[in-house]
Amino acid sequence: MRAMVLRAIGQPLRLESRPDPLPSAGEIRVRVEACAVCRTDLHVIDGELPDPRLPIVPGHEIVGIVEALGENVSQPALGTRVGIPWLGHTCGHCPYCNAGRENLCDKPAFTGFTRDGGFATHVVADAAFAFPLIGFDNPVAAAPLMCAGLIGWRSLRMAGDGLRIGLYGFGAAAHILAQVCRWQERQVYAFTHAGDAVAQEFAAKLGACWTGSSEERPPEELDAAIIFAPVGALVPNALLSVRKGGRVVCGGIHMSDIPQFPYSSLWEERQLVSVANLTRQDALEFLAIAPQAAVKTVTTVYPLERANEALADLRAGRFQGAAVLVP
Repeated sequence: MRAMVLRAIGQPLRLESRPDPLPSAGEIRVRVEACAVCRTDLHVIDGELPDPRLPIVPGHEIVGIVEALGENVSQPALGTRVGIPWLGHTCGHCPYCNAGRENLCDKPAFTGFTRDGGFATHVVADAAFAFPLIGFDNPVAAAPLMCAGLIGWRSLRMAGDGLRIGLYGFGAAAHILAQVCRWQERQVYAFTHAGDAVAQEFAAKLGACWTGSSEERPPEELDAAIIFAPVGALVPNALLSVRKGGRVVCGGIHMSDIPQFPYSSLWEERQLVSVANLTRQDALEFLAIAPQAAVKTVTTVYPLERANEALADLRAGRFQGAAVLVP
């Protein structure tokens, strides 16, 4: 197999050849067809997430074909196309797992962070955390659904049932979630970098009823806001844009420090919450909804060997939608 490997924090990934991995009991080996590139991958490479396993193969938005089964595995069957997300394993017996909140497991494993991920030709995964992608015939189009889609869906569920939804940072997750909101007959208000006419036009094409900069106030108070950009300074802005009783959801795994803000911005029962990881139930729900909502991902494809270029382009905002690596 070939893999792009992170050997030291802050260093470029290195292309390496390795023996094909063998699945252990309860695992499967997947031939990777596509792996989307997530901002979380940048957080791992930059050392903004503590204690990654090094060396590590990043990548956690994986689509591929099951080609080997470990002991005691019958499903997903050989030849099945599956998706592999960020949450790669849970202990199954801590208080959070027992309460149906496996996203908060005390002893989890994360794909591309504590176990090797999908910036490779092959990956080994826990069979219980690989989702059959029946009817998803385009692996490149499906790959961003495995994190941008799943985390976006969990964020929207946490935002509540309000009609007016603000999306701060119109990247991979927001471009999927805007389509889901449109299908649900909600109104999307898209917040981007000041003067980013390209992103605002992109959001409008995907159904946003209003676009503007993250410093602006929307023309109407929002029922909820979801922050995907890893910028803590957006939290006070978002709180000022939601109505009384509204909710601000921080959808990223990492964010810069939130600046001090007056209590009056939070008062009147506004809520500030975060999203952590995902559950398998989130995946089952979203993978059923995405076809109904006719979600179409916008992707820029890079060969595996150009993973560093894809990461640099993501950092610089040089594309709309999601980057996807193809071995």
